[in-house]
Amino acid sequence: MNDTYLDAVSTDVGKKVAKKLGLPQPVRLRRTDTASPDAPLVTGPVLVLQDAWSRASADAVAERLLGWDLDVRRDPHLAEHQRWGAVIVVLTELEAPGQLGGPALDLGEMLRRLAPSGRVITLSRAATGGDAPAQAAARQAVDGFLRSVAKELRAGATGNGLVLAEGLPVEATSVIGALRFLLSARSAFVSGQLLRVSTPGGQAPADWTRPLAGQVAVVTGAARGIGAETARVLARDGAQVIGVDVPGAGDSLSTVMNGVRGSALQLDITAEDAGARILEHARSRYGTLDVVVHNAGILRDKLLVNMTADRWNDLLAVNLLAPLRMNETFAAPGALGPAPRILALASTSGIAGNRGQTNYAAAKAGIIGMVQALAPRLAELGGTANAVAPGFIETDMTARIPPVARQIARRANSLNQGGHPVDVAEALAFLASPQAGGINGQTLRVCGQNLVGQ
Repeated sequence: MNDTYLDAVSTDVGKKVAKKLGLPQPVRLRRTDTASPDAPLVTGPVLVLQDAWSRASADAVAERLLGWDLDVRRDPHLAEHQRWGAVIVVLTELEAPGQLGGPALDLGEMLRRLAPSGRVITLSRAATGGDAPAQAAARQAVDGFLRSVAKELRAGATGNGLVLAEGLPVEATSVIGALRFLLSARSAFVSGQLLRVSTPGGQAPADWTRPLAGQVAVVTGAARGIGAETARVLARDGAQVIGVDVPGAGDSLSTVMNGVRGSALQLDITAEDAGARILEHARSRYGTLDVVVHNAGILRDKLLVNMTADRWNDLLAVNLLAPLRMNETFAAPGALGPAPRILALASTSGIAGNRGQTNYAAAKAGIIGMVQALAPRLAELGGTANAVAPGFIETDMTARIPPVARQIARRANSLNQGGHPVDVAEALAFLASPQAGGINGQTLRVCGQNLVGQ
């Protein structure tokens, strides 16, 4: 869907007018080129900063980045014509709030030289109840610092953080895998987020551009929108994909699945045997099933005062009860492959609430609870369960929002624009990948740092 305001301010005249009037100035984000993913991974030199106590960890991060043929710098000097592609700030050994000032101010001096769609990424530790008060304060301070930095960035740049469990080395596969995702164009609409890496689990793929090679994935609601784009991105990353949707969407589903050389399965996911039928289809066609993406969902918006039982019950049945029931099949020992992944679509409405969406918000908050509860069970099986929470995404569904309300919703985030279905798909593909094996029970927001909730 076209964003006419973004089109307008992308011209020289429009840009001047917007600046003069103090209006938002969104820019076109750098997204993955399907023909050559991750080329380039970053658009300029990468600067690695650290506090005085985190130098060894910063050295280890820099060494890993060099393995990807990046131009990695430890000296902030930059030629006049150059711009930083990314600045990484390593803060893993912070012990007191006063230690944050040095690297924070060093980063501040770099921001004017950050390239369009550049990246700022912090690496820090999770504050725990066992920390000394000063250490806990320092670690939690990184949270507020990073979220505020992200709101100050311009020209499509994003700021995100990785929060490591105590004792987890920065060289852990999932830390490096998540760092690569956040550096790349795959994370175009992810900003202001702190993603927790809890274990050293996960494996580096043989080919970083096709990390899902040899995997079999199923996507529900694959006939259109985010589901269709997820099928395409999973296939681009090497997976064999099964698309599921209701019989009424059969033609659209066939078109999508033919395009990715996958297989289509028409069924109603609210059926009691939906999980078993999907598993049977996957095993008969491909011998296994490794990744499940619960994407299918419906809207039945009404103010609670006007809510009817059928609107409430129909939405809960599709958006929450169906994934819960199907997971009884998928999360059973031996049902999925050796490193199972269960992923589900939550929403920022499930985090911050949304007027007229009590039913939808309840279901999406329920999804967040579902993956948190599934995480330990999946960990015992060598896998993970995570959710992705989209903000305002340009889809056929959001196209039906009245024009003024739609424009307001688009600008209510730090990137001043709506995301694309592919942005959500990229986050799901990352969490499905072997390099994300140490990320479990998390909900990653894909919302351009929407100005509601965390």
